[in-house]
Amino acid sequence: MEIEVFNDAEELAHAAAVRFQTLAQSSVARQDRFSVALAGGNTPRRVYELLATDDFKQQINWPSVHMFFGDERSVAHDHPASNYRMAFETLLSKVSIPVTNVHPMKGVGDPHANARAYESELRSFFGGVSWPRFDLVLLGMGEDGHTASLFPDSPALNEIHAWVVANWIEKLGEFRVTLTAPAINAATNVIFLVAGEEKTESLHEILRGPNQPAHLPAQLISPKEGSLTWMVDAAAATRLRVSSSEFP
Repeated sequence: MEIEVFNDAEELAHAAAVRFQTLAQSSVARQDRFSVALAGGNTPRRVYELLATDDFKQQINWPSVHMFFGDERSVAHDHPASNYRMAFETLLSKVSIPVTNVHPMKGVGDPHANARAYESELRSFFGGVSWPRFDLVLLGMGEDGHTASLFPDSPALNEIHAWVVANWIEKLGEFRVTLTAPAINAATNVIFLVAGEEKTESLHEILRGPNQPAHLPAQLISPKEGSLTWMVDAAAATRLRVSSSEFP
């Protein structure tokens, strides 16, 4: 695990966009495609906005990029809360990625059927493997320690077989469709994007506290054969004790 601390959220977002570009270029050169699971939230939003600027979008072979999603709310794609809508408005509609390369999760209808359909799509894309091998999974982190839609004390935290599940979130009173922790942990690269002083306590608990994933689901994320990077801003990292080697 690597921890990279940046002066502010804008510097963090720019560094994450550079990392996305670098991984995209190396992945396409190696295997002719780049598969990504996108995250929702304000910090990823800024990364997507930067990727859509001329400085970045012209450096990426978008027809070779496949965009998936880490989770989705129980809303239509045009709903303001939809992760797909946020990604579409900030990035997908602004770059030359083929519509067939964008793989949104369905938010409306039976959430269990939606989860099964998405897992089927992933299995078709990755073909004959035990777990999906995303080239990159982007993740955010909530103040309660959740990531994707893996919330504290929710049923999906115990899932060890499925790639995608409908997870009942008691405090929200709704289902969300989400990648499971084992599916995320099969990725080649996993990057957490965390900004803001409101994340200080939970970030410290997750990275420096005892292992209690039922309370802090982000602790479940530990790639088996891949890299894990936490990219955080100084406000979120206030309570961390990091060595100089952990700074960019």
